[in-house]
Amino acid sequence: MQVTIQSELSEGKKGICYLIGAGRIDNTGWLKRQIKPGKDDYVIAVDGGFATCDQCGISMDLVVGDFDSLGYVPGHPNLIRMTPEKNDTDMLFAVKKGLEFGYRTFQLYGATGGRPDHTMANYQLLVFLAKQGACGILCSPQWQTTAICNDCLKLPAYESGMLSVFCMGDQAEGVTLQGVKYPLGRYTMKQDFPIGVSNEFTGHPVSIEVENGTLLIIWESGT
Repeated sequence: MQVTIQSELSEGKKGICYLIGAGRIDNTGWLKRQIKPGKDDYVIAVDGGFATCDQCGISMDLVVGDFDSLGYVPGHPNLIRMTPEKNDTDMLFAVKKGLEFGYRTFQLYGATGGRPDHTMANYQLLVFLAKQGACGILCSPQWQTTAICNDCLKLPAYESGMLSVFCMGDQAEGVTLQGVKYPLGRYTMKQDFPIGVSNEFTGHPVSIEVENGTLLIIWESGT
């Protein structure tokens, strides 16, 4: 993924921690192309994500969940079964495991669509990762989403497509958008005014910076 977070991530493993959730993924060919783990990478199937990995032939290092979505407990040699009565979502539990194992770069699949409350929970999870000095990207065939906290995100020079920037918190100070159709310069974003929605790529490299606060950034994958 051609995404750069400007600040140095906190020290950790250099690989990617892939998390595959229970959300429906119709384009399994796309998923197979996206998840090609190297020797330093780690794959966690989260509840119903086990069935997706199994269908796509994706090897899993760990399987976690209460398995209410899957409907059965899979026979995987490295499995953590959770109780349904818990504070952490299955996906948050998996992310915390990845952090515990030393990973600082995360890609989440099967984490959108379906229930809107689960999608919102995963947006909050991206904020959690940003505040841990880590980088999380929520991936789908159409859209990608990440969060930054007191940081800068750089995207390549897409010729077309949409992107949106939202304040996650009371306000975000010093927001600067460059290389987009509607730029901003050290603007203070508020959570109750979506000024950053429906911006556009223009064929120039994009920089999104926030000096003090947290932003959620959503952009089209296919651009």
